[in-house]
Amino acid sequence: MTEPMTAGPALPPLWLDEMHRWSHAQPMAMSTETQLFGRDEVILQLVGVLEQVERNGVAVGLTGEPGMGKTLVQAHVSELARAAGFAVLSARGSQRETHLPYANLHQLLTPILATVDELPPRQRDSLLACFGAVEVEEVNPFFTSLGVLELIVRTANDKPVLISLDDLHWMDQPTLDTLAFVARRIEPERVVLLCTSRSQEPLLGDDQTMTWIELEGLSSETAETLLRSRSPELATPLRERVIAESGGNPLALVEFVKALQTGTYAWSELDRALPMTDRLERAFTARADTLGPAARAVVDVAALDDGDDIRQLVTAASLLAGSTVGVDAVSGAVELGLLTVDGSTYALSHPLMGSAVRRAMTQGRRMEGHAALATTLAAFPERALWHRAGAVSGRDESIAAELERAADSARRRGAFATALARLERSAALSPDPQDQASRLLSAAELGYELGRFGHVEQIKSRVLRMTLRPRDRSRLTWLEGAFHDGATSEPADVRHLVRLARTANDDDDTDLAMQLLFGAARRVWWRDPGESVRHEIIGAAREVPLRSDDPRLLAVFGLAESLELSAAVLAQLDHWPVDLGGRLELAAPLGIAAFCSGDFVRADSFLTLAINQLRGEGRLSLLAEALAIRAWAEINLGVFDAGRSADEGMRLSTETGQKVWAGTAGLALAVIDAVAGRWQGRHWSLVKAEQIALQLPNASSSLLAGAQLARGIAELGSNRPEPAYGELVRVFRPSDPAHQRVQQLWTISYLAEAAVSTNRREHARPLLAAVEELTAGSSAVGAEIALEYTRAVLSDDDTAEGLFLAAMAGAGSPFPWHQARTQLAYGSWLRRQRRVTESREPLRAARTAFDALGTKPWALRADHELRATGERGWEPAPNSLEELSPQEAQIAQLASQGLSNREIAQRLFLSHRTVGSHLYRIFPKLGITSRQQLAEILIGATAVDAVLNHPQSSD
Repeated sequence: MTEPMTAGPALPPLWLDEMHRWSHAQPMAMSTETQLFGRDEVILQLVGVLEQVERNGVAVGLTGEPGMGKTLVQAHVSELARAAGFAVLSARGSQRETHLPYANLHQLLTPILATVDELPPRQRDSLLACFGAVEVEEVNPFFTSLGVLELIVRTANDKPVLISLDDLHWMDQPTLDTLAFVARRIEPERVVLLCTSRSQEPLLGDDQTMTWIELEGLSSETAETLLRSRSPELATPLRERVIAESGGNPLALVEFVKALQTGTYAWSELDRALPMTDRLERAFTARADTLGPAARAVVDVAALDDGDDIRQLVTAASLLAGSTVGVDAVSGAVELGLLTVDGSTYALSHPLMGSAVRRAMTQGRRMEGHAALATTLAAFPERALWHRAGAVSGRDESIAAELERAADSARRRGAFATALARLERSAALSPDPQDQASRLLSAAELGYELGRFGHVEQIKSRVLRMTLRPRDRSRLTWLEGAFHDGATSEPADVRHLVRLARTANDDDDTDLAMQLLFGAARRVWWRDPGESVRHEIIGAAREVPLRSDDPRLLAVFGLAESLELSAAVLAQLDHWPVDLGGRLELAAPLGIAAFCSGDFVRADSFLTLAINQLRGEGRLSLLAEALAIRAWAEINLGVFDAGRSADEGMRLSTETGQKVWAGTAGLALAVIDAVAGRWQGRHWSLVKAEQIALQLPNASSSLLAGAQLARGIAELGSNRPEPAYGELVRVFRPSDPAHQRVQQLWTISYLAEAAVSTNRREHARPLLAAVEELTAGSSAVGAEIALEYTRAVLSDDDTAEGLFLAAMAGAGSPFPWHQARTQLAYGSWLRRQRRVTESREPLRAARTAFDALGTKPWALRADHELRATGERGWEPAPNSLEELSPQEAQIAQLASQGLSNREIAQRLFLSHRTVGSHLYRIFPKLGITSRQQLAEILIGATAVDAVLNHPQSSD
């Protein structure tokens, strides 16, 4: 069998024994490390995780209140892993460095950065630019993340990797974003990610990504053993009081005793009414209060510093103290256990020590400390700027402007989260309230790009109370609906957007005007605010001085009046060549315009151009949206291939925090499963989509209508036409939350199919007439397919045959699903007319097509009709492709086209090893051993390309 994946060398046969020897060398309860007392069970649990690394990668987090020993447990496990042959990559978060973009990522990757030149150029340059090693025009964070994944996976080819991340909650946000990308993709790799954090916040993903282990307090017996080993002279009453008040917290056990023994820490400060963090900070403060002025200057600067260079520390401390600070001052802080020194670098002994010292400083002292650091760090402009900002007491426009420029620099490097933090600091220092509001809005727009709903809402609530310039007022209004993707569709809100767009147009701000109108039109799509509002949007759009075929204009027309302006939009789309003359940036709005107007073939063509461009640029948020829309274009053409758009669209939407698009793609997956007969009970993606719709400020009728369509098709596939009709008819009831104008057109043919089986033709015909009136004779392929089929199946017997023949020769004829549905309906009608012999040909054709498409319920229904004519002996054709998951099918398709594992990995934002793992599973499922056989088995297995490349696509 051809091996599609290259695995790294296995660990030495005795590595497990070596690990167990390390972990059981002495009873953990008797360890000399304070916070390892009583941690035998959790260490053995983590050893078990390491033992599984050859089977699958995993991400594990240790959580618990400060002082529980998370860091020491992690360090101990890291040593066990290193002794067992792991490559250990480590990084530690620091509250002082959270504003430094990619600082922790650089710390993590330093041991393996020497191999960075082996990465593809775009990944290499994007990653190095984050560290300031090369200059590029703009950093793409997703190429950075993919480069990091590749570096780690390359290392894992030689030996398993442990990624050790301490104090995750203090890591800079760009690093966290990158590591979250990696954590979601390590399952098939020889990689274990072990982190520590104070809480189980989803910093690296949800519960499906991370497994959390909470460290709890030591038992009374273990606590007493610990105290006896560290302070054997401690009097029994004092020892019992400390044990009782510490709650078993190992750090508290030791620090309370030290603080009490100094005489500067009172019994009252052990009071449990105080949070443990406060009590520990007071213990550290008590120790720091015993220092002399020079040593205290060292500790104060260390608490504010965002670096670890001891020379910089001493220089800044000398400026703060007003006299030269010597090595003895540093030694004094080290002797008291407040600092640790390793060669030319230093660290705080515990993160709580830093926060304790900062809280103990007066504002003046903190400002003096920041000023000393700003002077010391003059050779590091961005670090110095941050400290200069901390050294001012009031507002300062010059520093605010510098921070704004630094934010722009960070954004170009892909450090969007750092840019956001700098903009907020810039706003805080802005003397002009309107400048402050403008900078806050810029921060909110970055938050929107990052998918941070809560953060954006906080900024918006502040800006709402401020005086805004007209343009900023428009930006705020756009942000009001941007995060919900048009869900807030109250007529007054939409009209307000239109008024702002008109104002922007009057000010010759065309881009802002179209941005606002696009937002208004998108709200119409998600929930119709009424005819008069739609007309206002169209009227305002026509006032903007743009060419009649401008893609932005066509997208607004398509979204706002998809049915009424369908013919006009399609006529303008004819002006654009299939390849758009190389202007690929126009593909997305043109694809939206075509989709909303019902030209699903052209929508697929334009969206495919957009998807290829967005994929190449690594713009995953927009890529996810385009994939979700294309998935529905495919469904409306009868192409049910989850691996082509829907599955990836849902995964990327979830990853980028776009709930609405995740729901949209998830509904497409539900429909695909429904037609294939794979839907049993409640479909998970449909339930999730409905939850998303109902959580929005206004329930999205578009999502709810899609859910009803999925349910109706599933009921039809289960041969339950009665409930199918009940599900589908909800889309047509104006009072129903699932009512949606455009999706009535998508739904009408399935409603008609259910109506025939439940003798509801008379009930369904008025609904057909209403849809025909809405479409107003549209020539869009989607409208023609739906209406030709529906007219035929709902017709009287005296006109049915002509309409069936017209439908089979009409717009649906190039599309196997739609043609087969018409053939099934026609053959069934012929049989009911007792024209048994004539019925067999269309029924056989339908059965063959449904079988080839993998839509088994409809194939079985066609076979049932054929058996009623006297035919026997048919069995569904086996299809090994059905054994593949959507992602496996996508990888198989790309591999069959000749792409290498690395090329597939770059396209799908995976590691090449993950692609190899998938192929390793794909080959046996398909009963093949080579890529050549893969290409052979996939030829003709799907009609997707034939359908979507029909000549109509270039009409």
